[in-house]
Amino acid sequence: MKTVIILAIVVTFGTMFFAYSKNRDLKKLLITLVSFSVMLYILWVGFRVSIAIFPLKIMNIVLGFFAWGGIVYYMLRGRYVWWVIFSPLIVPISFVLFSLIGGSRYEDIWRQLF
Repeated sequence: MKTVIILAIVVTFGTMFFAYSKNRDLKKLLITLVSFSVMLYILWVGFRVSIAIFPLKIMNIVLGFFAWGGIVYYMLRGRYVWWVIFSPLIVPISFVLFSLIGGSRYEDIWRQLF
């Protein structure tokens, strides 16, 4: 599974630079690079907090696929759908809300994240 994830990341970076070499649009390349990097960081944070709650882990995986699809859609079509790309941010926010509402024994995870 880790191999598939690493391969998908490498292929996405390769596609970014191939699309840039094809149309020479530096602004689009920078937006794609920054969005993809931020999306990967948000997914990493989501996986760190979703250790405690399994449905959040599933939600993080599904939203990660949608966000990756949003970035690919931007590379191919040129339409930036920000709410799809940053949708994995829902997972850490919902973890914080769940822990504030019900309390949890996972407060040490917060210190590890930030």
